[in-house]
Amino acid sequence: MQQEILINWSPQETRVAVVESGAVQEIHVERALERGLVGNVYLGRVARVLPGMQSAFIDIGLDRAAFLHVADLNPPTGTIRTSDADGAAPAPAAPLPIEKQVFEGQSLMVQVIKDPIGTKGARLSAQISIAGRLLVFLPHDRHIGVSQKIPGPLREALRQRLQALAGEADGGFILRTNGEDATDAELADDIAYLRRTWARIREAAQKLPPRSLLHQDLNLLQRVLRDIAGEHTQAIRIDSHEQFHLLMGFGREFMPAAAAKLQHYKGERPIFDLFSIDEEIARALGRRVDLKSGGYLIIDQTEALTTVDVNTGGFVGARNFDDTIFKTNLEAAQTLARQLRLRNLGGIIVVDFIDMGRDDHREAVLAELRKQIARDRVKTVVGSFSALGLVELTRKRTRESLAHMLTEPCPACQGRGHVKTARTVAYDILREVLREARQFNPREFRVIANPRVIELLLDEESPHLAGLSDFIGKPISLQAEAAMGPENYDIVLL
Repeated sequence: MQQEILINWSPQETRVAVVESGAVQEIHVERALERGLVGNVYLGRVARVLPGMQSAFIDIGLDRAAFLHVADLNPPTGTIRTSDADGAAPAPAAPLPIEKQVFEGQSLMVQVIKDPIGTKGARLSAQISIAGRLLVFLPHDRHIGVSQKIPGPLREALRQRLQALAGEADGGFILRTNGEDATDAELADDIAYLRRTWARIREAAQKLPPRSLLHQDLNLLQRVLRDIAGEHTQAIRIDSHEQFHLLMGFGREFMPAAAAKLQHYKGERPIFDLFSIDEEIARALGRRVDLKSGGYLIIDQTEALTTVDVNTGGFVGARNFDDTIFKTNLEAAQTLARQLRLRNLGGIIVVDFIDMGRDDHREAVLAELRKQIARDRVKTVVGSFSALGLVELTRKRTRESLAHMLTEPCPACQGRGHVKTARTVAYDILREVLREARQFNPREFRVIANPRVIELLLDEESPHLAGLSDFIGKPISLQAEAAMGPENYDIVLL
């Protein structure tokens, strides 16, 4: 499998495309104005301590002071250990009151765990954690842990492996879900990267004044080297000369193997034109995905889950009906795995394959789906066919889906996907005029609506409009307004 990573950079937006064997597999987008603060580490100054709320406000250089609760202070700063009445077993340690741990004017290293929202400032924690590709580093904790999502029988063996690799140095680690199948060498590289990062943070905290940013979570360009590039990556091409050199400097220090694959793209054509990536993005925002055989998928994304419906469409080329269905489902399984990555669909995904009468066909389709899903870097679990012929998948949510990032609900239909017909709106208007006429006694009613609705009222519905005018005894004038949506209208009383 040949993989290339293409990076299109501009001051306002970074776009990354992962291309395998000439086909786009993943799209990543990061916009400068929408990048959050979660994960950033600051040297803050305690602005105010509130004993009644057991919290403090910390100035980290933002417009509003950030909030720190006593539960989010480091465990070593002080605890009170209590015992049961008989003194047999100690109860869980209770934190010291916040006023005994921090004071106004104190410098304190903190990390943002929740972005500012509305009038509320950011939420902070003094329990620093630094995320790597496979591990999370806990500099203030010697704990060695494994993600709860990794099956129980494997967790103790993985914990012992990680303990041996981490050694006796300060700090603890948590193995992330995607590190379940990592080699010792990969884990060792991540440990070294995280410890170098923490050393730089501590060095900055000693040199910089309070209210300084000590560490910013990696941007998309840097995450390409840390998370996306791998042993199958042949080249990483970027179209910005300045960002190429910045990324090369970062890569040589932290990810030398990935940095060796960096190339500065100097071609005259835009880099995304090489594989028609903009067209691929446009298709990834649509509901329908056409298959080469003539069949198609319909993908609908909702709040709770994503549904995928498989249809044969115009495919009639197989010898018999069973083979036609089988081949369509087989191709759908291959395409679906790619669409999950391309659209970054997460959560619960329910697939309605075309009903198959033969068990061996169902098993073959399921095997193909699992084979294609295995290439996904995001942890995905594939179930079996249910009694209703549905297949359920769960895919870890790592970031917003492509549709949520690039689109918003239609202002005309409010995300329903449908709008009322012009005739339906015209009849709504006639009913509303009659309702108004029973309550008010104006000289004239003026209807302002979308041009299609007005045209219908002047043409096919003109007898009904004239009949209503005669019935209420008032003239009804019409005014077309191109800026109005297909369902919007106003009735003005003159």
